[in-house]
Amino acid sequence: MGKFTVVITESPYGREKAYTALRFAISALVDGHEVNLFLVQDGVFVGLKGQTPKQYPNHFELLKDFIEEGGKLRICGVCIEARGIVKEDLIDGAEVVGMHDFVEWVAESDKVLMF
Repeated sequence: MGKFTVVITESPYGREKAYTALRFAISALVDGHEVNLFLVQDGVFVGLKGQTPKQYPNHFELLKDFIEEGGKLRICGVCIEARGIVKEDLIDGAEVVGMHDFVEWVAESDKVLMF
C-alpha cells in the first residue's frame, strides 16, 4: 500500500475542499494506506474543537474518525499563531509543527494531494 500526505489549505464549510480531503483521507486509511494530514493556511480551522454545524457534514467528527483510524495529523504552528488559535483549541491528537516537519512528510510520501 502507499503513503499519502493530504494537505488542507482552506477553511471548513466555505467550499467543499476540506470535506473532500477528509473523505479521501479516511477512505485511504480504510483501504490500508498510510495517511498523513497537514493543515496549513486557513485549513487550520478544520482542526478546531467543538464544531457543530447544522447544515454541513461535521468536519470535527470526520477528523476524529481519521485519527481513530490511525491517521496522523499535523497543524502548522505559524498558521495557528497568525489566526489567534492556541493548541488547546485544537482536536486531541493533533501535533503542532513547523515547515521542516511538513517537508519531511512530503519527502517520505508516495503521493501528496493538496485541497
